[in-house]
Amino acid sequence: MANDSGFAPLTVTETGSSAHGGIGVPFDLKSEHDRSRARPAARGKTRARPSPGARFVPLPAPTAWHPEALPPQYFAEAVYRESRRSDRSKAPLSVVQYTIDPAHADDPRHFETLLSILQGAKRETDLLGCTGIDALALLCPDTDGAGAQGLVAKLAPMLGDLPAVMITATYPDHLFDSLSRKTGATATFQALMVPDAPPKTVATYPLKAPLDFMLALIALAIFGPLMLLVALAVKLTSAGPVIFKQTRLGRGGVPFTFYKFRSMVVDGDDRIHREYMARLIRTGQGEAPAGDSESPTYKMKADPRITKIGKFIRMSSIDELPQLFNVLKGDMSMVGPRPPIPYEAAHYEPWHLQRVLSAKPGITGLWQVAGRSRVTFTEMVRMDLRYVRNCSLRFDLKLLFRTIAVVLRCDGAR
Repeated sequence: MANDSGFAPLTVTETGSSAHGGIGVPFDLKSEHDRSRARPAARGKTRARPSPGARFVPLPAPTAWHPEALPPQYFAEAVYRESRRSDRSKAPLSVVQYTIDPAHADDPRHFETLLSILQGAKRETDLLGCTGIDALALLCPDTDGAGAQGLVAKLAPMLGDLPAVMITATYPDHLFDSLSRKTGATATFQALMVPDAPPKTVATYPLKAPLDFMLALIALAIFGPLMLLVALAVKLTSAGPVIFKQTRLGRGGVPFTFYKFRSMVVDGDDRIHREYMARLIRTGQGEAPAGDSESPTYKMKADPRITKIGKFIRMSSIDELPQLFNVLKGDMSMVGPRPPIPYEAAHYEPWHLQRVLSAKPGITGLWQVAGRSRVTFTEMVRMDLRYVRNCSLRFDLKLLFRTIAVVLRCDGAR
């Protein structure tokens, strides 16, 4: 019996025997169009009668997707499930999608050739599915960006002159959200390559802006006396301005002036931090700098530029209080991803950009309460994107209350 979308019933199950999971497809492929290797009926068997002189456009027929690849509905379910699995296990997950060039889509042999090549190249744990009438994708569990590029390089000589457009992404790139919602994946992926164009969907809710403004005013009233004492301590213990100003990137990659209490010497050489961040972003975990024996994290452990009072206000997170003025100005939110320095973002991969494009930066966030200085750069980005996907009033209030406990305990402070 067919379901509402016209597909024959298909049971998608998780298997516990594999680290990557699996899909059970308990239906007879042989009886499905006698294992025909013809293109989907969307190739043009079901046609509307065209008006004189009109160009004929084939209509989709979802009952006849190719039997040797998951239909879009079930591939979307697999993408969603494997994405959630990746959230839990922190295992990498990648997708490689090929779409036949529209100018050559009338020849079904191109699709058949692409299908045959992808079937031969995929691993047992990989999932092959249709993402459109002329598009096929491989979902590759336990595969990072380098592994996906290796697969693309392996497929390139096999594909030869096949007129197909390739895109690839590593979770949590928003391409995965598009695939799991069965929306226009190609357009979404291309949008990631334009950092100066904010996406249409951003991490917000109706009460977020007024809540930010109200909370910032309350916090300034409560911490105002403490801020005056800290300002005096900074001024008396080292030469230079009390407030450190720096250009950071806000939502949509728009730069703004970021405020902190100065915790470093004036005119300190930032080359050490530039090099550290470049290594960290480029390699995922980076390389430990001299004197740092542990796995490197997003924040440096031994920065020689930090003053004595600076170490204290950083450990207690007091140096962040001036950002309340950033919230009042509308540059930042109380909760959101941390705003990156432009030279950091210059090393970002496309999927990293979503932490900049999709949400207004925040004073605190999921990374600050769940990982802070204990996690790697990749884990930090994953946490930020998890916040972007789940942004809500309830989630923000939960993170704000957790922030209070984390600051009082100085968890992961550096």
